[in-house]
Amino acid sequence: MPGNRRDARPHSDPIAEGALLAVVAAVLFGAATPVIRWAGTDAGPFPTAALLYAGASIATLPLSLRPRRSEAPVRAQHARRLLVIALFGGALAPASFAWGLQRVGGTSASLLLNFEAIFTALIAWRLYGESLGSRVLGALALTSAGGAVLVLAARSLNDGGHRAVTWGAAAVVAATLGWAFDNALTRPLADLDPIQVVRAKGALGLLIALVMAVALGQGFGAAFHALALLASGAVGYGLSLRLYLLAQRRIGAARTGSLFALAPFVGAAAAWALGERARGLPTMIAGVLFGSGVYLHATERHQHRHTHARIAHEHAHRHGDGHHDHPHDPAVIGQHSHFHIHDEQTHQHAHGPDVHHTHRHEADA
Repeated sequence: MPGNRRDARPHSDPIAEGALLAVVAAVLFGAATPVIRWAGTDAGPFPTAALLYAGASIATLPLSLRPRRSEAPVRAQHARRLLVIALFGGALAPASFAWGLQRVGGTSASLLLNFEAIFTALIAWRLYGESLGSRVLGALALTSAGGAVLVLAARSLNDGGHRAVTWGAAAVVAATLGWAFDNALTRPLADLDPIQVVRAKGALGLLIALVMAVALGQGFGAAFHALALLASGAVGYGLSLRLYLLAQRRIGAARTGSLFALAPFVGAAAAWALGERARGLPTMIAGVLFGSGVYLHATERHQHRHTHARIAHEHAHRHGDGHHDHPHDPAVIGQHSHFHIHDEQTHQHAHGPDVHHTHRHEADA
């Protein structure tokens, strides 16, 4: 239509941009782990989960004072999925993690979080057919090896690492499986307003955890510990989840989950800084392995000729990206959201497994 113009904003590499968002999300989540262990010493597992997700919801309030028309809203049709996500990721997983965290120590629990990346990648591969190329598989192997180096080293130290095969460790691994299901189920919501998604998940997780805490008679502990858990939830679960969702938009669930494997290393380093010492050479080796995994993701280039099927959906987008050429009258410049239709299209460009690129690859067939 007359007056319609392309968005002149330069386009960045979606994989590199998504990788950066996932790394920052991992740093925030990983740094919260030793704080949660310290602040959760006198609180039950479900009260701990409730406070974390209360903090996550509270963190969204300053960002929601005005309408966000550039993002697709959360609607009633998403309620069932959000409820399941809140049950697994907002209540059961953090409660299991909090229980195990008090029994295996901050360093060991952080390292065991490596399982989340592996579970997430495998679930995303099965549910959404996300391609796991050689670089992604290599990154998974490197991050797993980094965690293994630190776990094996921890077994010889008197810092709680020797209990990595106890029920506490099993509870942490169970938490990573719950969060992996959370990550995979959240993928279809990644193209909605991340503020609304975080708030909804946080509120539902808070409600479920509160019900469980009351039913089991679990206490909330000291007031200053509760405040620390709220703060940890705001940063390590609220802000981190928002960035995680933005990363999923660009690179999908498997790659975001794999990059999120940096979180265990950050948590282990934070625990070391807070007093869990004697990491030395194993930490350096693990750091190289983790860094190499991040490098493989950040430098991944995925480009081939592919066909988009006709699709109708709603999400935040810009014009002039090769996928959104529908007209507006008057013209719309910049990011905006509305229901729109894509006709079938065949072309070639660099892309990640985002909402427009869910096609299968021969290697995955």
